Amino acid sequence: MMLGGPSATKPATAEIQAIADQVKSQLEEKVNKKYPTFKATEYMSQLVAGTNYFIKVQVEDDDFVHIRVYESLPHENKALALHDYQTNKTKQDELTYF
Repeated sequence: MMLGGPSATKPATAEIQAIADQVKSQLEEKVNKKYPTFKATEYMSQLVAGTNYFIKVQVEDDDFVHIRVYESLPHENKALALHDYQTNKTKQDELTYF
């Protein structure tokens, strides 16, 4: 993966689901909505001074959100942060940089 450029989109892993789960409450607070379903389906990552994760999350049958999560470098010892999100996405919507 090139430094600064996003990776190809890949199927979500257990690690990616764990990252999404850690910022779920941040997203729910921002959109003022509770998500009973929160299943990461695919993701891409971007190496910066840390890592940006772009994750497609299924929240209902055909309702998805795209979230951007920032993971700081290990020595900074900071929690994962929800940096941005896009709602009203479908399964067909391509995960892109935002």
